[in-house]
Amino acid sequence: MSTLPRRAKSKPKSLVSEEDELTSFFKSFSDSEEEEEEEEEWEPKSKVASKRQLPKKPESKPKKATAPRSAGVRKRIRKTAVKEELNTSLPIAAAEDSKDGLKLLQPKVDGDPKLVTKKPKINVVQGKRENLASEEIPSTSAPLMENEVKQEKYEDDFAFNEPPLKRIKSTTCPQGKPVKHPGSTKQQEELEMNWDIVQVLSERTNIEPWVCANIICLFRDENTIPFIARYRKELVNNLEADALREVQQTLEELRTVAKKTHATIQKIKKEGKLSEGLLKALLNCKTLDELDHVSAPYKTGSKGTKAQRAKQLGLEPAAISLIENPIELDLFSYIKPNVKGLITIQEIEAGVQHILADMFAKDKDTLDFIRMLCQQRYICIQSTLAKVTSKNVNEKDINKFQLYHNFSCNIKNIQHHQILAINRGENLKILTVKVNVPDGVKNEFCRWWRPKRYAKPELMKILHNSVEDSYKRLIYPLLCREFRSKLSSDAEKESIMMFGRNLRQLLLMNPVRGRILMGVDPGYKHGCKLAIISPTSQILHTDVVYLHSGQGFREAEKIRRLLLHYNCSTVVIGNGTACRETEAYFADLIMKKYFAPLDVVYCIVSEAGASIYSVSPEASKEMPNLDPNLRSAVSIARRVQDPLAELVKIEPKHIGVGMYQHDVSQTLLKATLDSVVEECVSFVGVDINICSEVLLRHIAGLNANRAKNIIEWREKNGTFINREQLKEVKGLGPKSFQQCAGFIRFNQEYIRTFCSNQQTKLAAAGHALATNASIQVPNEKQGKKKNKPAGNGVVQPNPLDQTCIHPESYDIAERFLTFIGGTPNDIGKPDMQQKVNAVIQKEGLDGTAKRLNTTVHTLQIIIDGLTQPEGFDIRTDFDKPDFKRSIVCLEDLSPGTVLTGKVENATLFGVFVDIGVGKSGLIPIRNITETKLSKAKKRRSLGLGPGERVEVKVLNIDIPRSRITLDLLRVL
Repeated sequence: MSTLPRRAKSKPKSLVSEEDELTSFFKSFSDSEEEEEEEEEWEPKSKVASKRQLPKKPESKPKKATAPRSAGVRKRIRKTAVKEELNTSLPIAAAEDSKDGLKLLQPKVDGDPKLVTKKPKINVVQGKRENLASEEIPSTSAPLMENEVKQEKYEDDFAFNEPPLKRIKSTTCPQGKPVKHPGSTKQQEELEMNWDIVQVLSERTNIEPWVCANIICLFRDENTIPFIARYRKELVNNLEADALREVQQTLEELRTVAKKTHATIQKIKKEGKLSEGLLKALLNCKTLDELDHVSAPYKTGSKGTKAQRAKQLGLEPAAISLIENPIELDLFSYIKPNVKGLITIQEIEAGVQHILADMFAKDKDTLDFIRMLCQQRYICIQSTLAKVTSKNVNEKDINKFQLYHNFSCNIKNIQHHQILAINRGENLKILTVKVNVPDGVKNEFCRWWRPKRYAKPELMKILHNSVEDSYKRLIYPLLCREFRSKLSSDAEKESIMMFGRNLRQLLLMNPVRGRILMGVDPGYKHGCKLAIISPTSQILHTDVVYLHSGQGFREAEKIRRLLLHYNCSTVVIGNGTACRETEAYFADLIMKKYFAPLDVVYCIVSEAGASIYSVSPEASKEMPNLDPNLRSAVSIARRVQDPLAELVKIEPKHIGVGMYQHDVSQTLLKATLDSVVEECVSFVGVDINICSEVLLRHIAGLNANRAKNIIEWREKNGTFINREQLKEVKGLGPKSFQQCAGFIRFNQEYIRTFCSNQQTKLAAAGHALATNASIQVPNEKQGKKKNKPAGNGVVQPNPLDQTCIHPESYDIAERFLTFIGGTPNDIGKPDMQQKVNAVIQKEGLDGTAKRLNTTVHTLQIIIDGLTQPEGFDIRTDFDKPDFKRSIVCLEDLSPGTVLTGKVENATLFGVFVDIGVGKSGLIPIRNITETKLSKAKKRRSLGLGPGERVEVKVLNIDIPRSRITLDLLRVL
């Protein structure tokens, strides 16, 4: 501990500052301190006016420049810190011309000194944004899109919670660049913080600063995660959607802290209690817990801490003197017989002790030192059965937490699902939880603070008591809250991310197309509901059969007639009540070849959320004349035919994957799951001319109103011919078009047939009109009559609209086609693949991209779009449902049996697999290693997801508890 004496000898600045000179605080005050507060109203010794002023109401002079900052404000700005409001513009270069658009930071490229390679320096001063990137970057958009952006009605570059910016041509902005109203600059000043948002974001997400800077700018400009992940890869270093989602969540947390901080500052300022020290401490806060800890004494109704009341009595100089110059300290001189708290020497010593304890607990260096000690020690979290359990908790719930009745684990090794279980048990008052910090941390802390000079024994005793009191009453509770908060936050986020991964895997299951399906919603008393649907999801027949009430044989004949009549050979059974019995019923008939000549197979599908959907407004609108029970059978069948199109109709949290979903933040859970749905629907793409409104609203850049307007336009004007027609839809501006255009598809065969029919009709109508006009109207009016049909036939199909290529890159795609000697009509054909391969082998991706003045990522998207066959679906790489003809019983299993199963759910502690015995088996997380996972597929994570087929071996069978433990052999 060689640093301790130096720390003791150095002059602690926090001891000689004003009474409100606070450093970075971390958590809310402990309950024990709040209980000790008295009813005296604490007031600061001196009111210091804040140099940060509220923004004045903007005047009605749009050209008036914003008033410059005072020198005091500029001095407080750190050179490399990001001074940002809740949603201000950050690392975005100011364009020299309106055509230049936005220039973002780029990664380092060998041989190109123009690109940014160092950590971005970001200073926002009076609303101006410094150029952070090179002046020339490879183009990712065609000039056509740039011209379109110039003509848009709404400004893309906007500030959070502010009205859209207007393009104003004036003497100061002759090019028509966006001009912010005066209020926005002051608002930006007001929300400045004393930390760099890019740096903090980089530290928390472990992503390079230049990437974080670009992501901030992209999100600020209303870019969606699917759009960024596919069309802005070069700006985010090829991050996947999950990583972008994590950055977005962290960014929102930081913006929330900034917004709440400045609201707190204004509130304290109105009360006249804001000092320079308090302002600095508030602007240093990076979390809501830190903000609550700093602002707690100043909340309405707060009585102040013991230290604040002691300072109000004038004992702070005595406390400072005890550390700085104890020889000259005379505590008896502070005695005042008529003042409560200063009557006796014991009261004075207690007041000085409280001030010192508060100083120690709020000294940033001290807290950093203690945290460093904790990282080197064994800190454990313990849970025990509560001595007094709530009467509302039954014995069954208590037994659920049996593993945690006497549990202890190092906080570095504890699993996320264990934290969630402990928190749930504590909330139910079943468990008592505490964090144990070893005494070594306390002993080291006691040697951290010492007087600079010799002190009398009685003064040393005060100091020693202060250190003990500071650790026991303030620091230890702070550490415990810190550890618990961090563990819970990490566990909650991981649980939500796991839910999202499971949902993605479920949504991207390979659709079963071209089959007529029979959906079966099992049941006992009310029978099994049947629904037969066509390959295009049309309802052909619905019925109810009673298979489990002694009428099985008679009902089998009805099912046989239905299957033969509709030529249906695939049965989809929901996994709800009576699923096992219904499965055995169909398996027995199939084994007896009862449905011959049909070769019937069946599969089991999760029916989670089907009953909720069957009574929803969407289901009533889609199937108005159908009983809700029969709607469930239709939904079950459609989940196999097209899982994505059907599951988007159900609220994600009702789909039945994940764990502890009711214990996590419901707001964060909903935002994450909605984002995953948007990602899946966008990456798969939708055919604009046949998709439903429910599916369309989940496309990136669209919402319920825009989807409704698109459907209304389609019903009024007929088929969409190309992507450009989307701009004619009400409410779909340039930004929305940019975000959604790349994810909307056009079936070219259908479009060509439609256009051919339209041209035939127009030609016939034009001929009839011309003939009629030549007989009935003068010659000078014939021209106008002839021009109308010609105007209606201007819209032409674009073969590029069937691909994933974005319209902003059409110009590059056309130049690439010319370069390789291809035509748009060759898209998706084998010849196109050969031409592309020949050029890429000769020039290379980098060389071809430079020749076309674009980026490698954009070129790769163009190549994929040109070479993928028509109707390409990314879901072909995912698994199909597991169709079966026979059934296996639990009694048939034995340790060592090798089976094929399908993943039902993935959790943080293991994966549940349906092996066809009516009870899912569990593969513990320790048995899932990277070597056992399929390398043929490009995985988003090392974990398995719902719908994947796996080969497993039975390790253990507990028949009384119906528990099956499995080992993963391989992924099929």
